[in-house]
Amino acid sequence: MSFQFEDGKIIGLLGPNGAGKTTTISIISGLLKPDSGKVYVLNKDTEKDIAFIKKHIGVVPQQIALFENLSCLENLIYFGKLQNIPTEQLNKSIEEFLHIFGLEQHAYKQVKHFSGGMKRRANIIASLLHSPSLLILDEPTSGVDVHSRNVILKFLKDYQQKGNSIIYTSHLLEEAEAICEEVLIIDHGKKIVQGNPFELNKIHQVDNLETLFIKLTGTELRD
Repeated sequence: MSFQFEDGKIIGLLGPNGAGKTTTISIISGLLKPDSGKVYVLNKDTEKDIAFIKKHIGVVPQQIALFENLSCLENLIYFGKLQNIPTEQLNKSIEEFLHIFGLEQHAYKQVKHFSGGMKRRANIIASLLHSPSLLILDEPTSGVDVHSRNVILKFLKDYQQKGNSIIYTSHLLEEAEAICEEVLIIDHGKKIVQGNPFELNKIHQVDNLETLFIKLTGTELRD
């Protein structure tokens, strides 16, 4: 599989279950080594410059990566300290993001008492505290309520408009079509197609991204 993206875009990494989306994200973020080939992130080699890359990317995993028995604020301070963010700057960032994601009134509440949408929003904040220029999100709106999804998607658009890049996976193809300037559809660890979703729909003579997805990946159930 070979692909590249331009800076400053929202990119949709799409594929059926087991297609290789999470594995691809893990390789990009340096958590897994590729079996062969080279991976460059922010024009840096993941084998030689992973320390630099990790300082400039934020990763939001599909699973909630928060400590349930800690408060939201304690979690964010912990993750901020892992990034060696100065205390004053960290406190300012936490305050700003708690406001943006509507969690100001819940800062001192244990995460185990959060709703699914609140956990998702806090999970995203933890990846943003060091102001990454590349934000990678694995199913960030999975299982959340309509209002949380709206807040998350609005934030992603705003973050991209500030010059940052975003790689985003989702099974919600209507959502991906709405926010992604470019999509990469993969299956069985291979690239099938890449391009602007509206242009791809036109080329393949379909009405929407979901129809294109089924056309290219088939109707077989994936577990």
